[in-house]
Amino acid sequence: MTRTALITGATSGFGAAAVRRFVAAGWRIIATGRRADRLQALVDELGADKVHAAAFDIRDEAALDAALDALPAAFRDIDLLVNNAGLALGTAPAQQASLDDWRTMIETNVLALVTVTRRLLPLLVERKGAIINIGSIAGSYPYPGGNTYGGTKAFVRQFSLGLRSDLHGTGVRVTDIEPGMAETEFTLVRTHGDQAASDKLYAGAQPMTADDIAEQIFYVATLPPHLNINRLEIMPVTQSFAGFQVARD
Repeated sequence: MTRTALITGATSGFGAAAVRRFVAAGWRIIATGRRADRLQALVDELGADKVHAAAFDIRDEAALDAALDALPAAFRDIDLLVNNAGLALGTAPAQQASLDDWRTMIETNVLALVTVTRRLLPLLVERKGAIINIGSIAGSYPYPGGNTYGGTKAFVRQFSLGLRSDLHGTGVRVTDIEPGMAETEFTLVRTHGDQAASDKLYAGAQPMTADDIAEQIFYVATLPPHLNINRLEIMPVTQSFAGFQVARD
């Protein structure tokens, strides 16, 4: 039986890599994101029978509803939701940060994620499906400039655990995958297009790749149905835990 997944934020990074990984294994994928040209490129690459593109801003609740209502019959029986859409904006300390950036992160990483999840929960319960939320190690380990981004990812972790509790007995699995340093467009977005800053962060660090994370998403999704991984925290070997800060006179 062919299974179907809805993957948000599929235009780049983890999302695009996950689309390719699941299609390679025979899944049908609903790929969502804002950039219609990138979604169409996935359709052209992988086939319209395997990928359905739904271009909209994940923060737009009406657009989400319209996209779900417009799903072709072959893509309606969703077995897996991958809540991948999310972003970090800015690296400034809280007292200098942009409130607009904070609002965008909260709207995308929290409000949009819970809205998509709530919309699909009845179907996922019916089909004994699964939810994979893409969190971050930033939800567990604070660092300067992480402020609101880390807060949103801490929410994702706790929301995932809460879902597990509420969905007890339904057969629906819930996992929070928490990556560390991975080289994607993440830092480019965070720094509002500063390629030099992105290059500097990853230089010589042997960061994880989008394909590395896509493989873990696929692994979790294809475990036997009686197994649930609650949290999966992944770092490159070159990254470990930071020390405490001490301010001195």
